[in-house]
Amino acid sequence: MVWDPKDPWSKKSDPLEDALRQAQSQFKNLMPSLKGLMPSSGFRNIALAGLLVFIAWQSVFIVAPDEEGVVKRFGAPVRTVGPGPHGKIPFVETVLQPKIQKLHRIEVGFRTDRQGRQQMLAQEALMLTGDMNILAIQFIVQYKIKESANYLFNVAQIDETIGKAAEASMREVVGKGKIDEALTTGKAQIQQDTQLLLQALLDQYQGGVQIAAIQLQDVSPPEAVAAAFKDVTIAKEDREKLINQSQSYRNDILPRAQGEAAQVVNQAKGNAQARVDRAHGEANRFSVTLKEYNQAKDIISKRIYIETMEEILPNVEKIIIDGKAADRILPYLPLERHKPLISSTTEDHKP
Repeated sequence: MVWDPKDPWSKKSDPLEDALRQAQSQFKNLMPSLKGLMPSSGFRNIALAGLLVFIAWQSVFIVAPDEEGVVKRFGAPVRTVGPGPHGKIPFVETVLQPKIQKLHRIEVGFRTDRQGRQQMLAQEALMLTGDMNILAIQFIVQYKIKESANYLFNVAQIDETIGKAAEASMREVVGKGKIDEALTTGKAQIQQDTQLLLQALLDQYQGGVQIAAIQLQDVSPPEAVAAAFKDVTIAKEDREKLINQSQSYRNDILPRAQGEAAQVVNQAKGNAQARVDRAHGEANRFSVTLKEYNQAKDIISKRIYIETMEEILPNVEKIIIDGKAADRILPYLPLERHKPLISSTTEDHKP
C-alpha cells in the first residue's frame, strides 16, 4: 500500500506485490505444459538405476601393484592405501595414484632432446673445485617415490626442486676436493657423497622421495682450456709412467743387489770359518806332533829332516861326486845361471 498525502485513507496496490502475483499466475499456467514433458515411471526407474550405478562406480577405485593411492577429501589428503580395490566417499573424496616403483630421471648440467642429442648447459655444469679449477660436470639423478602424500603436496614442482638441490649438493662436494680426484679415481666417492647430501636435503624438505643413484655422465674441463688441460694431463701421465718405471727398476735391482751382497757375506763368513777350522786343525796337529817329538826327539828330528829333504831335493839340480875324486876337482859354482832363482828367492823372503 502506498500512502497518498491528499487522500491518506485511500488504498492503492503495491507494484512489487503486483509483480509477484503476476509471476505466480504465469507459473501456474505453465505447470500443465511441464507435466506433459515429464518422463514416464519406467524411464524414471532406469534413470534412478543408472544414477545408483554411477554412484557405486564413483565409490570404488583400484590401485595397481606399482602404485599407491592417496585419498583427498575436499582437496586435503586424508589417507594412503596400497594395491588392490578400495572405497571412497563419492563426489567428496578423490584419489591420486602415483607410481611408486617407477625410476624417475633428472638431468643436471645437460639436456637430451627428442632426437637423443645432448646439449650442455654451462650455467648448471660449470663448477669450481677446491684447488680453484673449473670443471664441466654433467650427471643424472635417479629417484623413486617414498611417501606419496609428501611427494604430491609438500613440495611444488618437485622435479625442478630435486634438480636444483642436486646441483647445489654436487657443487658442495666438488668444491671440497681437487680437480685430479674428480677426473680420475675420485668419481665414485663424489657420487656417493652427493647422493647422501642430496637425500639429507630432500628429507629436510619432506619431499617424500628416495634417491636411488647419482651417475656422472661427463667430467671435463671447459672447452676454452681443454687443449691446455689435455697437455697438462698428458704430462702428468708421462710423469707417473716414468715414476712407475723407475720404481719397477728399483724393485728389480734392489732385491738382486741385496741377494748378491748377502751371498758375498755368506761366502766370506764360510771362508773365514774354514780358515779358522783349518788353523785349529793345524794347531791341534802341531800340538800332537810336538807331544810325540818331546817323547823321541832324535827319531822325530831325523824323520823331519828326511821328509824335508824328500820335498826339496827332487826340485834341485844336483851332482854327486865321490869324496876322493872331489879332492882333485876344482869347485865351480855358476852363480850367473842361478841369478834369477836367487833374486826370486830373495823377493819371497822380503817382509
